[in-house]
Amino acid sequence: MSIHDFGSAATRVASRAARRALPAAFAALAATIGSSPAGAADSELVERGKYLVTITSCTDCHTPGHFLGKPDMTRHLGGSEVGFEIPDVGVFYGPNLTPDEATGLGRWSERDIVTAIRTGKRPDGRMLAPIMPWAALAELTESDAGAIAAYLKSLPPVSNKVPGPFGPGEAPTSFVMKIVAPAEK
Repeated sequence: MSIHDFGSAATRVASRAARRALPAAFAALAATIGSSPAGAADSELVERGKYLVTITSCTDCHTPGHFLGKPDMTRHLGGSEVGFEIPDVGVFYGPNLTPDEATGLGRWSERDIVTAIRTGKRPDGRMLAPIMPWAALAELTESDAGAIAAYLKSLPPVSNKVPGPFGPGEAPTSFVMKIVAPAEK
């Protein structure tokens, strides 16, 4: 005699139905837990960061091909092959902003990125290139700078080592845009 021989037929039917429904109930519970509000908040933060990166024109200086008229969006924010020459300072290239470990921001934390955006300081203490508009970006709220950092960390890594920088008098190895001071009167 098994345990199922006890009780009414209705109890046995209910018990079988519960055994069939239980896995589906657990799956539904797991799906609900997996789509927590934090996941939605992270998605919103990344979308906000994408928006801010777009309106601040980060793509212009940090996407291959942009200054040559053919931006390579498969390597979006992967670093530029066109440099900026600042008289008596040198030639600087827009670096790779993707989370690539070797050539991008992969070793930077989101906090490191926020600090660089808002103060111009790299994790090693050096200042960003003078062409980087960090002084304007310093006006971003902590939340907006954090959104940019979250977006950059969400990008697919792009392996792309940009040229330079080159000091005054050094010969750059690719295209350069010059910043020319006005003539003295």
